[in-house]
Amino acid sequence: MGMELYDTARRRVVLFEPDHLVKIYTCGITPYDSAHLGHAAVYLTFDVLQRRLRDLGHETCCVRNVTDVDDDILRKARELGVHYLDLAAEEMARFDADMAVLGLLPVFSEPRATSAISDILSLVGDALEGGHAYQAGGAVYFDVSRFPGFGNVSHLDRPAMLRLAAEHGGNPDDPRKRDPLDFVLWQPSLPDEPSWESRWGPGRPGWHIECSALAMRELGTTLDVHGGGRDLIFPHHECEAAQSESVTGQPFVKLWMHVGLVGLGGEKMSKSLGNLVFVSDLVKEWEPMVVRLALLGHHYREDWEWESADLDIAAARLEAWRAADGSGASGLTDDPALAGTRDRLDDDLDAPGALALIDACATVGKPVAAAAGLLGVTL
Repeated sequence: MGMELYDTARRRVVLFEPDHLVKIYTCGITPYDSAHLGHAAVYLTFDVLQRRLRDLGHETCCVRNVTDVDDDILRKARELGVHYLDLAAEEMARFDADMAVLGLLPVFSEPRATSAISDILSLVGDALEGGHAYQAGGAVYFDVSRFPGFGNVSHLDRPAMLRLAAEHGGNPDDPRKRDPLDFVLWQPSLPDEPSWESRWGPGRPGWHIECSALAMRELGTTLDVHGGGRDLIFPHHECEAAQSESVTGQPFVKLWMHVGLVGLGGEKMSKSLGNLVFVSDLVKEWEPMVVRLALLGHHYREDWEWESADLDIAAARLEAWRAADGSGASGLTDDPALAGTRDRLDDDLDAPGALALIDACATVGKPVAAAAGLLGVTL
């Protein structure tokens, strides 16, 4: 059958048949605070995806950007009285350390938005010249009326789009816009914000244009997989698709892959709410592989609530796997745990199903090290 994955845009599980080289882009963090378990769950998903693709014989090229200039990081830097790039560097060092301790594969590249200003300016210029954008009040806006496919990623109605745009800084009430859903490609900077020269006046890029420029610079016009947390579907990924395809005339993404949200105390785990659990805190008391297993215990597409009991379950699981692997069964020629784990991952990356299957094999003394390794778990 091959690997099957859920595509957000098509709203169903589809057969995923990439070329030998699989080009993956996942939206990285805005480094203004420490990475939390919600972030870890996202990047662990793409890590497991890459491991299975490599196991199938593919090469993977995964790009994870750094949004080192946008409203959030500039606001936080202003509050702390530090340079925004110094804040970004400090938080990225923490983030990279957290991902490394969880055993994530190194990404192909981790480009910063500030490294792509020339690419962004070129993309904005192409959108204007193609009639897909307009200037108003020193800013450049994308004209959603010029892109008939707007909404094909999220499938939301207009009221829902307006609500989410307002929640995510889209400012639907901006009087300079022709349509409240039009979004900023380039904007004037405030006096204490970074600024770059452009044909439309000094300013800085909008959020969405940064990822389009970085993705296409690093991976080309069309990506095999693009994703991130489910909260990025609208407006971020919807807007990325619109501006990219308007300029190139080509499909931007073959498969959109989104990860469910992790909650704590009945709310989505988020920096704005402060209801966070940090990887760096958990690994002070637990083995990193225990934390990794705790995250793998939830299907990537589901929203779920973090419970400390997940760590107890994961610790017991790790102990059982290690006991089975040291029982002398590794001399067997067949490996049902590995075969079953491959099948489970090919079924929309069903990591919880793989864990249960490995548990069953460990219970009867079958070898499990190779299967655990496919999940990135070191015994």
